[in-house]
Amino acid sequence: YEKRCPPYRPDWVKTAPVWSDRNEAEIHYCLANNLPSIVWAANLGDLELHTFLAKANAVDRPTMMVFDLDPGAPADIIACAQVGLWLRSKLDEHKLQCFIKTSGSKGLQLYVPLNTPVTYDQTKTLSHQLAEELERKHPQLVLSKMARELRKGKVFVDWSQNDRHKTTVCAYSLRAKARPTVSPTIAWDTVQSALKKKDPERLTFTSDDVLKRVEKDGDLFEPLLKLKQKLP
Repeated sequence: YEKRCPPYRPDWVKTAPVWSDRNEAEIHYCLANNLPSIVWAANLGDLELHTFLAKANAVDRPTMMVFDLDPGAPADIIACAQVGLWLRSKLDEHKLQCFIKTSGSKGLQLYVPLNTPVTYDQTKTLSHQLAEELERKHPQLVLSKMARELRKGKVFVDWSQNDRHKTTVCAYSLRAKARPTVSPTIAWDTVQSALKKKDPERLTFTSDDVLKRVEKDGDLFEPLLKLKQKLP
């Protein structure tokens, strides 16, 4: 686990400064913005890549809004699928298109591409409001409060990821687990199918699975880098 780009990096691995209030100093992060830099990180055993919701040239301007759906046992990823579909419907009401990926672990993550001038205060406020609305409508399964003691049997809709200091596991990143699953963007049909069949394995992917899917369907995350949407 390392935030600062190590001093032994090659000259061609560039960095980006991000101010840290906790350290009262700039932290120079690695820029994994080309294939050699990613291969270099992988060669160091960097299985998990966690990225900001903003680009290096505008760290205070998120390009997307994200919801992390985190199940509290005995709730599982299938419960997350149901909550994700409810959240998608809520975003549809605001004419906001969204995309979903697995966390590569036990939950799902829902992304709303923006790519328009917006602040973290705006995305955090709206995501919090939507999580609270969802909790009021489905209190038996949805939780919007941070308290861990309330999470048993519910899906925590984590809106707090929309923060300048937070990072989220990157699309297509491996997870450092005994079974190294991946965090790929998936089609909504896949989510609906898994929910209908009550089959968590339909939402679990290895690197081989993901490479085959990308070869067949292309990069389902690509629209998030380009699609422009305005917050209501």
